[in-house]
Amino acid sequence: MERLLPSLRRRARALMAPLAAALAAGLLAVAVLAATFAARGSGAPGLGADVPADVGRRAALAPRDHVGSTACAGCHGAQAKAWAASHHAFAMAAATPTSVRGDFSGVTAQHFGATARFLRDGDRFLVETQGRDGAIETFEVSDAFGLTPLQQYLVTFPDGRRQVLPWAWDSRPQAAGGQRWIHVYPQEVKPGDPEHWTGVLQTWNHMCAECHSTALSKGYDPAANTYRTTFSEVSVGCESCHGPGAGHVAWATAAPRQDLPLKGFSAAFARRPPVDFTPDPATGSPQVATPLRPAGDEVEMCVRCHGRRGLLSEDWKPGRPLADTHLSAFLSEGLFEADGQMRDEVFNDHTFKQSKMYEKGVVCTDCHDPHSGRLKAEGAAVCAHCHAPEKFAAKAHTGHPQGPGAPDCISCHMPARTFMRVDVRHDHSFRIPRPDQSVKLGTPNACTDCHADKSAEWAAAAVEAWHGPERKGFQTYADAFAGARRGDPSAREKLMALALAPRVPGVARASALDALARFPSRAAQQVLEKGLADPDPLARVAALRALNGQPADRRWTLAAPLLDDPVLAVRLAAARAVADTPPARVPEADRARLASALQAYEASLWLNSDRPEGRANLATYFLLRGDAAAAERELRAGLALDPGAGELAVNLADLYRRTGREAEGERLLRETLPRSAAPAMLHHALGLSLVRQKRTVEAVQAFETAAALAPEDPTFAYVLAVALRSTGEEARSRAVRSAALARAPYDGNLLALALNDALATGDVAAARPLAGRLARLHPDDPRFADLLARLRVTPPR
Repeated sequence: MERLLPSLRRRARALMAPLAAALAAGLLAVAVLAATFAARGSGAPGLGADVPADVGRRAALAPRDHVGSTACAGCHGAQAKAWAASHHAFAMAAATPTSVRGDFSGVTAQHFGATARFLRDGDRFLVETQGRDGAIETFEVSDAFGLTPLQQYLVTFPDGRRQVLPWAWDSRPQAAGGQRWIHVYPQEVKPGDPEHWTGVLQTWNHMCAECHSTALSKGYDPAANTYRTTFSEVSVGCESCHGPGAGHVAWATAAPRQDLPLKGFSAAFARRPPVDFTPDPATGSPQVATPLRPAGDEVEMCVRCHGRRGLLSEDWKPGRPLADTHLSAFLSEGLFEADGQMRDEVFNDHTFKQSKMYEKGVVCTDCHDPHSGRLKAEGAAVCAHCHAPEKFAAKAHTGHPQGPGAPDCISCHMPARTFMRVDVRHDHSFRIPRPDQSVKLGTPNACTDCHADKSAEWAAAAVEAWHGPERKGFQTYADAFAGARRGDPSAREKLMALALAPRVPGVARASALDALARFPSRAAQQVLEKGLADPDPLARVAALRALNGQPADRRWTLAAPLLDDPVLAVRLAAARAVADTPPARVPEADRARLASALQAYEASLWLNSDRPEGRANLATYFLLRGDAAAAERELRAGLALDPGAGELAVNLADLYRRTGREAEGERLLRETLPRSAAPAMLHHALGLSLVRQKRTVEAVQAFETAAALAPEDPTFAYVLAVALRSTGEEARSRAVRSAALARAPYDGNLLALALNDALATGDVAAARPLAGRLARLHPDDPRFADLLARLRVTPPR
C-alpha cells in the first residue's frame, strides 16, 4: 500500500476529494493511512518491538471491505496501543524470531514415550516428532498461536490444513513453573487417535481459526478434502468486533464528512440502556431494575468466541444474536456440572449467562477493558465498582478474618479450573458457594477448593453456622439436572417448572427443555410445545429438537411456523424437524418457506463437512430426504476423514443392512474396530449383525465385549441379558441385569426385563418397586398403574 501513495502530498489530495469519490474507493483511504504510518517511520502507533510484524496487517486475500488494524491506529491511538499488548493481538502470528517464545535450541521433550525435538534453522523453526503414521518426521512450524500462559504452534500441510502441535511452550515465569515444553494432554495420545496432533480434533481451520483470526473464510472443499482458508488479518483485530472498516475509513477521510448513523460501518452491536450500578449503602450492592437487554448486544459479540458453540454460518456481523450464526451447547453432562458450573473447557458464555449479574444487565466491558482485555482494576478490586468492599470483605460475610490470605470475591464466587495443564480459567456464573450441594450431588464448591484437606460436610456446616440453614442463590437447578442425568423420573416435574420459569436463565431453560425430552408424558409435551415460543432462541431450538418422536403431521403443525423465525439457529432446527415431510403434504403456500429453510440447513451442514460428525449429519439429512445413495457417500467420506469414527461405521453398517448387504456391514465393523477410540458401540453393532446372520455364539461374545467396555451404557447390558436368556443362560442373564440396574436404576428396558422375571416367578415383593418405577417413567400408560394397583393388594408368596 505504501507504494501506491508514497507521499503525504497525495494523502492531502485524497483528504480533499469529494465524499463520493472516497466512498467509491474505500481501499484508497486504507492506503492513505498506511502511507501516513510509513512516513512516521515505525508502523502503527503503539505497535512496539514485541508485536509480530504481520499483526494488524491486512492479508493479501482479505475481503475488500476489510482494512486491517493498522488503518485504525491513526485516529484511535490509545485504543490501538492497548490492543497491541493484548492477547487478541497475539492470538496468532507467522512463526518468526519475533513471535516465537519457545526454546528451539535443540532441546527434547517426552510424554508417555512420545518425543519431540525443537530445532532452529536460521529463521525457520522445526520440530522432530511423530507424524500421522507414528514415524519420526521433521515439521516446520508455520505459525505461533497465543502468548501466555502457553504458546502453541501450527504446522501447515500441502492440502491447506494447519494442525496444532501437542507440545506447547509454558510461557509463565520460571518461578511459577514455566519456561518449559509441556504436552497439553495429561494422557497418552497415539497416532490415529482423533486427538493426536495430526487428527481431525486438532485441525486449526475448523477448531481454532475463527476465533484466532479476523474475517475468516474456512474455504473447505468437501470434494477434494482440501482447505483454502483466508482471513483479513492474522490475529484478532479491530474488525473482529467492529466489522468491516473500509466504509468507516472512507467516512473518516472524507471532506466534508457525511452525517452517517454508524459513521460508515455497516453494523454495530446493540447498546445497553444506561444502568446505575452505584452500591446501595444499605445492602452494599446496586439496586437496579433488570434492564431490557437488546438482541445482538455486546455480550453476544464477545461470546461468539468466548463460548462453547458450533458454527452455522460465516456471515457474522456486529449486532446479530449469537444464534444467528452459531449454536451454543446446552448445560450438558461432561461439559457442565449438574449445578451449571463449568467442567470442560467451555469458556465464559454459558456460565456468565447463568449469573445474576447478567440478568441485571452487566456486560463484559463493565469489568474488562475492551481493547487491552485486562480487568479495569486488579483482582477483586474490580468488584468494588459495584459492591461495597467494606461490607463484603468483612468477616460477617466471608467467615474469615480480614488480612493477608483471606478469601476475596474471586476466590469464593469465581472458582477456577485449569485446562491444558497450566491455563487457569475462572467460572463467570458468580454463584454463592454451595458445599451442601456437594454433599448431596457431588458438585464442586469454592470452599473445599481452598480447604482441600476438609470435607464438603465440614464446609457446609461452616457456611450454615455463618449464614443460617437457608441457602440462597440465583442458580436453582442442580437437583433437576442431577436427577435428569440419573434418569430419575422425579426430575420431570422439576424440569417442567424450570422450563416455564421466566427468571431462570435462558440457557438453563433451554437445557431443561433438552433434558425433558427424555421423560415423555402429556404434561411434558405441553411444556415442550410452550417452549417453541420461548424468548430465548436456544430454548426454541431445544423444543424443536424434542419433536423428533412426534408423528410427521404433528411435527409439521408445530415446526412450520418457525421456518421463518428471525434467528437462523431456530429456522435450521425447524427445517430439520420437517425435512422428511413428503412434498405432496406441504401446503402450496409454505413450499417456498420450506425450500428456503432446507437450503439454509443443508448449507450449514456443508460448512461443517470437514468433520466426521458433519458428514454424518449430512447423511442423516439425505436419508430424511430419501436419498440413500447420497447418505452412503457422506458416511464413507466421514470415515475417510477419521477411519476410527465408530458411530459413522455403525450407521453405515446399518445402511448396508437396509440395502441387503449384511456381510459388507460386518466387514466394515471389523475393519473399524482396531482404529476406534470407542469400540464398545462397534462390538454391539457387530453382535446385532451376527444375530441377524444366526451366528448366536459369536453374537453373545460381541455383546459381552461391548458391555464390559462400556458398563455405564444400560443398552449394552440389556441386549446382553436378553441374548444370554435366549441361549438358556438364565442365571448369567439375571446377574448382568441386576448389576446394570444397580448402575442405571431407571432404565426402562432393564426394569421391564426384571419385572417380567419377577412376575414369572410370582415374586410380588420384587415386582412392586419395579412396577412403581415404570409407572413413574410412563405416567400416561394405564397398564403400569393398573399392574401396580393389583400388586399392592396381592400378598407376597
